[in-house]
Amino acid sequence: MADVTISINGRNYDISCDKGQESRVADLAAYVDQRLRQIASSGAAYNDAHLLVITSLVLADELYEARNAAPAAEGSKPAETAVSEEEQQKILELFDNLTQRIENIASKVEAA
Repeated sequence: MADVTISINGRNYDISCDKGQESRVADLAAYVDQRLRQIASSGAAYNDAHLLVITSLVLADELYEARNAAPAAEGSKPAETAVSEEEQQKILELFDNLTQRIENIASKVEAA
């Protein structure tokens, strides 16, 4: 296993991943951060936990749309925008990690 430090919404997180996947995880985190900042600038969220939930839903929607956009015909070359199974798994793992962090943040906000 390898570790990589990512930055999302100005906060650093240490993430474990398979060796050789550090760059991919960093790229995924940069994309998540970019989408999060776009959503934040729209004023759609009222706190960090809400912002992370909205961002997760937007990214899940993008993944769902990409999965459905893949050609249904057997033998067709997949669209370049289609997400591979490995990429889907990595994204889902990242979502799981973010979901756990969101729940922790939400618990702290509720306790305050």
